Amino acid sequence: MPEITTKPRTKVKPRTERPKLYKVILINDDFTPREFVVTVLKGEFKLSEDQAHRVMITAHQRGVCVVAVFTRDVAETKATRATDAGKAKGYPLLFTTEPEE
Repeated sequence: MPEITTKPRTKVKPRTERPKLYKVILINDDFTPREFVVTVLKGEFKLSEDQAHRVMITAHQRGVCVVAVFTRDVAETKATRATDAGKAKGYPLLFTTEPEE
């Protein structure tokens, strides 16, 4: 009778790499009213009143503040929409994105 050797099959699961994250940054300016900045932060980034106020004050005191971290597509979309909301009202409100380190 012939010998049969069997090899166990090993399944290799492909690993999906996590997408790189991007920070959405609020740039301070001296013209956009604080209340409007808080409104945009609450509307676009779903921050609470208190969180939005803290982000706005931090940007005011330090010049910039990280609002949130998202995947690239989401970060760029939110930054663009928030900046456009300021432009629609005639304010120089600016949000940018940069890769998280």
